[in-house]
Amino acid sequence: MEVDEENPTSTSPAEDSDLGPDGQTLVSSIHTTTIQPIQPILPPGVLPPTAPIVPPIAPIPLIPSIPPAPVLRPLAPLPVRPPVLRPPVSQNGEARVSDSDSDDDDSGPTRTAQGSSREYEISEESRLVRERQERAMQELLMKRRAKALAVPTNDMAVRTRLRRLGEPITLFGEREMERRERLRTIMAKLDAEGQLEKLMKAHEEEEAAASAAKADVEEEFVQYPFYTEGTKALLDARVDIAKYSLVRAALRIKRAQRKRDDPDEDMDAELDWALKQAGNLVLDCSEIGDDRPLSGCSFSQDGKLLATCSLSGVTKLWSMPEVQKVTTLKGHTERATDVTFSPVHDHLATASADRTARLWNTEGTLLRTFEGHLDRLARISFHPSGKYLGTTSFDKTWRLWDVDTGEELLLQEGHSRSVYGLDFHHDGSLAASCGLDALARVWDLRTGKSILALEGHVKPVLGISFSPNGYHLATGGEDNTCRVWDLRKRKTLYTIPAHSNLISEVKFEPQEGYFLVTASYDMTAKIWSARDFKPVKTLAGHEAKVTSIDVAGDGRYIATVSHDRTIKLWSSSSNEKEQAMDVD
Repeated sequence: MEVDEENPTSTSPAEDSDLGPDGQTLVSSIHTTTIQPIQPILPPGVLPPTAPIVPPIAPIPLIPSIPPAPVLRPLAPLPVRPPVLRPPVSQNGEARVSDSDSDDDDSGPTRTAQGSSREYEISEESRLVRERQERAMQELLMKRRAKALAVPTNDMAVRTRLRRLGEPITLFGEREMERRERLRTIMAKLDAEGQLEKLMKAHEEEEAAASAAKADVEEEFVQYPFYTEGTKALLDARVDIAKYSLVRAALRIKRAQRKRDDPDEDMDAELDWALKQAGNLVLDCSEIGDDRPLSGCSFSQDGKLLATCSLSGVTKLWSMPEVQKVTTLKGHTERATDVTFSPVHDHLATASADRTARLWNTEGTLLRTFEGHLDRLARISFHPSGKYLGTTSFDKTWRLWDVDTGEELLLQEGHSRSVYGLDFHHDGSLAASCGLDALARVWDLRTGKSILALEGHVKPVLGISFSPNGYHLATGGEDNTCRVWDLRKRKTLYTIPAHSNLISEVKFEPQEGYFLVTASYDMTAKIWSARDFKPVKTLAGHEAKVTSIDVAGDGRYIATVSHDRTIKLWSSSSNEKEQAMDVD
C-alpha cells in the first residue's frame, strides 16, 4: 500500500486506523494534549463588557486521543531465511511445523502459507551432526548401563566370565584392569541387546550339569578323611611311648621334689660346682679327623667312644680320652651330615646326603638302612628309649623309624621349608624340630599333634636341644642368637646374643642341664650358665667354622669338630691333675 501525501498533525483528538494484509488493525501510540479555553474575538477599541465574575469552569476531563496512523513506506522484499539447523522434535512420526508469531509476522502472508504446509529440508551436514549426536547419546547410555553392572574384580574370575561369554580371555598386551573394562563393555552391550541373561542362564545350566556329572564320578571313589590314617605299628609305638614317658616324667618330678624338700640338697652349690668345672675346661687334645671337613660328633653312652663323620661320607670311632682311631664305618655314597650314639645300646646311626640313614654297631657292621626321604638328610637323633630313630631332611619333613624293624612309623610335615634340627624330650613324650623357615615346633609323640610353634628367630634355625629339667628348650640359628624357651610359659625366657656368626648347634649338659654349650661358624664354642645364661667359658682354638659339638655324660668332656678337619677335646681333668700335683 502506498500513501501519496502526509496528513498534518492536529491538536484535536483524532483516531485513524489501517488494516493489515490479513484484516488486523494497526493501532498507533496514544498521545495526550491539554485543551486551552477559547477567548471571544472583539473589534478594536471596544472594551470588553464588564460582566459578573463567573467562577472558573471545572477542567474538562482529558480524553485520550489517538494520533493519526503513521505513513507506511514501501517495504523491501524479505530475504529468504536458511533452514534452521535445530531438528524439529517429531511427534507421532511427523515433523512439527513452526507456528511462532515472530515467523508469521516477519514472513508475510506468502511465507505463512508456505510454512504451514511444508517440512524442514535437512542438509547433509545437519544429518551428519544428528547421527553424531545419536551415537554420542548411545555411548553415554552404554557407559551408564556398564557402570551399573556387577563385574568381578578377581582376574581369574574375569577370565572365567569371558570364557563363559565366548570371548577371548586375554588380548595381546592386555592388563588386568583393561581386561575387566573389556568384560564390562561386553556385558553392557549384551544387556542392551537383551542377550546377557539368556547367555548367563545357558552357561549356568551347563556348569550345573558338568558339576553334577563330576559329583557322580567322585562318588564312585573312596572318600578318605582329611587326615592321614596311621598304621597299626604307629599306634603301638604311640602307646609304648606314652607308657615310657609317664614313668620317666614321674621319676623326674619326684627327684625335683626331693631336691626341693631335702635340706641336705643344696642346688645352688651343685650348680656352682658344675659351672666351676666348666669354667676350668681347657684344650686337652687335638686330632685330625679326616681328609675332608668334619660335620658331626657324638659321645657314646659310657663316654668311652667318640664318633665323628665328615664330608667324605666316612664315619670314624675314637677311643677316649686318648682320641685314638678304633673303627672306620664306610657305606654312604654321599657326604655324611650327622652321627649319634644310641642312649641304650652300643649302636650308632649316621645320616647322609644320599637320602639314607644307616644303623651300625661299634665293630663297624652295618645293621640297617633307613630309606624313604626324598632329599638329603640333615640331623639325626635317637629317642630316649632307644627304640626309635628320628631323621630330618630337606624334603620339608621329619620321620620316625623303628630301630628294630627299620619300618617308617611316621612322616611328619609341618614346616614350610627344609627341616634341619631334631631333639627328643628326656621323658620321651615330646619331639622338637627346627628348620629353615625360622620356626621351631614341639610335637606330642603320643597324639601326633603340634602343640607349640615357637616364633622368634628371624633367620633359619639350625640347632635345638631340650634341657634335662623338662621345661627349657634352647634353639640357635643364623641370626647369631640363642633363644631359651620356657615351655610352661610358651614364650622366650632369654635371648642370648651368643656369637658373631651363625650358630650351628646347641647342647645342654645331659645330667642336670647345669650349662648350655653353643657352637658357631665364628670358630668358637661357648658355655653359658643355666641359672642366668651368662657366659662361663669360650672354647677358642679352631681355625675354621665349628660344625658340631657334644658333651659327655658326666660333663667332664666336650668335643668339637670343625671344617679345619680337627677334633678338639676339652677337658677339666688336666687341671685337676695339676692341682693334685701342686698339693703333693
